[in-house]
Amino acid sequence: MKRRDFFGSTLTAAAALALPRRDLFGAIYRPASNRPQDIEAVTGDGRSVTLAGKAIADLKARLRGQILLAGDTGYEDARQILNPSFDKYPALIAQVTGVADVRAAVDFARDNGGLLLAVKCGGHSASGQSTCDKGMMIDLSPFRDVRVDPIARRARVTGGSLLGSLDHETMAYDLVTPMGTVSHTGIGGLVTGGGFGRLARRYGLSVDNLVGVDVVTADGQFRRASAEENPDLFWGVRGGGGNFGIVTSFQFQLHPMQRQVLGGQILFPLARAKDVLSLYGEYAPRTPDELQLDCHIVQPPGGAPGVAGFGICWSGSPSGAEAALAPIRQLGRPIQDTVAPMDYVALQKSGDVSDPRAQGTYVKSGFIPSLPPQLVNAIVDRFEGNPARSTIMAFQQGGGAIGRVAPHATAFAQRDAQANMLCFVNWPSTADPTEHIAWIKQYWTGLEPFTHGFYVNDVEAEMTAATIRENYRANHDRLVQVKNRYDPKNLFRLNANVRPTV
Repeated sequence: MKRRDFFGSTLTAAAALALPRRDLFGAIYRPASNRPQDIEAVTGDGRSVTLAGKAIADLKARLRGQILLAGDTGYEDARQILNPSFDKYPALIAQVTGVADVRAAVDFARDNGGLLLAVKCGGHSASGQSTCDKGMMIDLSPFRDVRVDPIARRARVTGGSLLGSLDHETMAYDLVTPMGTVSHTGIGGLVTGGGFGRLARRYGLSVDNLVGVDVVTADGQFRRASAEENPDLFWGVRGGGGNFGIVTSFQFQLHPMQRQVLGGQILFPLARAKDVLSLYGEYAPRTPDELQLDCHIVQPPGGAPGVAGFGICWSGSPSGAEAALAPIRQLGRPIQDTVAPMDYVALQKSGDVSDPRAQGTYVKSGFIPSLPPQLVNAIVDRFEGNPARSTIMAFQQGGGAIGRVAPHATAFAQRDAQANMLCFVNWPSTADPTEHIAWIKQYWTGLEPFTHGFYVNDVEAEMTAATIRENYRANHDRLVQVKNRYDPKNLFRLNANVRPTV
């Protein structure tokens, strides 16, 4: 025995022997005195339930991660999502570190009356679905890991991971898989909803590059799903959102791609918004697959000049870039042109928000099959800025490889969309948003007739079951069958919810 270990153990023993016999055995066998109290909660269907302190303590003992209750250190940070407009207080938060924790948390939610259950990954939910009042939040943020096999060209990603980590790891081998456009987006929510991004027209949506998943379903069971194993579940999680369980692992195929791309923005004065949108409507459907061409018009707060323009990512051969951008150059001299060679990972981080909770956000969105002159006029003629907010219209391009997948091949049905059309208003989080939300709702009434469905990751909390059913199109009945099999009690309902019929 080393001298240091010997003296340490001797001193410990001496200290123990110095205790009275009652204190010695108390130190060893004393039960925990911080057992949680009973707490009030709600179920998914709105019933009040009491969660017994002993049951919560038992759950704590089963988890490697943490159970957080109101007043616990870390609860305030964990309950928040990125949009501060949603200020909700779960009855308890399970911060999970692995599959065993996820299973235990799901079992607890199910066995306690079917608790209202929110699942948080990156916390980007536009309608606040990754949090809840008086229910249970399962927080996947401690459960993050990315493993890349450059020989097999596969990446395995745990359920709480962020897309920036995946980009970082895969690009180290000049490999890539299509992801979103903000690096701190959670992979779980992004991918199960479809997964648009800067490479989707070239390689397909994120779901089109998914080769397998591990899922904890509502019965607490761990299931593998792929084209060969539980293929109905695999089909459902590729576009059906979080309806069927919690994906604890994603396996993606990777594609070779050079690290340097051409990226940036080309901006014109807001007065040229109709020219910009008209060109986008005409050119976007026929751009090369290697060009991701997004479009936006923006009126910043404080009276700053508005702009209309394009976001660009060219991932093809450098020699083809100028030909791809030539139609945009024909609009004339822009007020800003930042398009330049850059690192793809850096481009993926270029839209990150360093302090997202500083501003509230409200979003309306819908897929458009085309951008005709009537829609251009409706967008521009009724567009209004306000010094107290940011007002943004944006278009995320579809087509290319996205549209070459059959609508029934995955649960994601909107393969015919030219773009996802989004309208945002942002305001300081301390300000009253009433005026801004009222404006966007009224503005959207003139645009919605041009839409054909919506991106399930942009689902609004107040959407009706009929609207959601229509959005899944011909895939809805099959989704109901998958829901009936894996979540017949609708435990996972904070999403674009497919309602079970059993």
